[in-house]
Amino acid sequence: MLSLTTSVIVLNNLAVSQVSPSTQTTHLEKNVFGLGLSAGLTSGFGISFRQHFPSEFSYQFIGGIIKTDTRLHYNLGSEIQYDVFHGTTTRFFTSGGIGYFYSGESGNNYLSAPLRIGAGIGGEWSNIASFHIAGELMFTYFSDGTVLPLPQLSAHYYFF
Repeated sequence: MLSLTTSVIVLNNLAVSQVSPSTQTTHLEKNVFGLGLSAGLTSGFGISFRQHFPSEFSYQFIGGIIKTDTRLHYNLGSEIQYDVFHGTTTRFFTSGGIGYFYSGESGNNYLSAPLRIGAGIGGEWSNIASFHIAGELMFTYFSDGTVLPLPQLSAHYYFF
């Protein structure tokens, strides 16, 4: 009984009133560009460039390269995003991405599934005006036929 009472009190304090998303939606008035880092098995790891149009659409390019002894590792990827909700500090979106991964030497890729294509949902949060952190869950198709739900993370600095 005590745990039920405690749960009700905690949930009551955490509850927020419902507000129509249309009253909180903000639309960008101009193109916004961002630079940052991304990490994911769908669209890649490394440096990321993002452009958010003055509509609900944005795109992102990701690339990374590492050379260790005789082995080369790199990936190239891209992603498109469509805003379902865009508030002043948060954004909820759907996304689709594609990436190519290479790990090998002398032109021999040791990965059995270097091409990945995915679709999913994500959210972006900002407590500081220009610095944003995003997380996504992408259902990813690997070129060997495997399909997995995989997370992706990114952090971008936007030039408003």
